[in-house]
Amino acid sequence: MIKTITKIGNSQGIIFDSALLQLARLKVGDEVNVEVHSGGTITIRSIDEMPPAEEVSDLIKDTMERYAGTMQRLA
Repeated sequence: MIKTITKIGNSQGIIFDSALLQLARLKVGDEVNVEVHSGGTITIRSIDEMPPAEEVSDLIKDTMERYAGTMQRLA
């Protein structure tokens, strides 16, 4: 995807359309970590990479229920 650097107020920036934000699982107001690598590559990552604790707990519970028999045989 090719983007153009544009003037935004007194700064320059890249406009991310809603489809790009959705693909990157980002939304307006999210904090991101911006890294510049050798060769000029720039990466933008969400700071909130961990899912909510409740979601993790639900996933663990579901996994334990689905694989209870296997876990007992391994114990």
